[in-house]
Amino acid sequence: MPANSASGMHVNDECKLKFLELKAKRNYRFIVFKIDEKAQQVTIDMVGNPEETYDSFTKCMPENECRYAVYDFDFTTPENCQKSKIFFIAWSPDTSRVRSKMLYASSKDRFKRELDGIQVELQATDPTEMSLDIIKGRVNL
Repeated sequence: MPANSASGMHVNDECKLKFLELKAKRNYRFIVFKIDEKAQQVTIDMVGNPEETYDSFTKCMPENECRYAVYDFDFTTPENCQKSKIFFIAWSPDTSRVRSKMLYASSKDRFKRELDGIQVELQATDPTEMSLDIIKGRVNL
């Protein structure tokens, strides 16, 4: 199993496959990823069905543990056009372990490169930094 990043982290193929399904087929609203420290790889923590809300997505983020996530955000422009943007969110709460924060930070760019099609990136250390208002602001709503 080859290491894919500066931190020696491998990306499980399932991560890439599920992301492609979210992007191309829109089978999921969101995917939450976690690093399995023992296996030294990024794996899927959970997926959300297309009908899930942004609120249900944010509730999936653990209070004291880091995660990566992608969220397919649907919106209507002021010109009444239906659009969507895929967000990459690096969740690193202040209350998580320092080692975990460092591991997620050092693996993030390489992992993100594995997911071709991300349009907006957010870093969040508490829920207010990834509120729906912030998401809307990043797509100019």
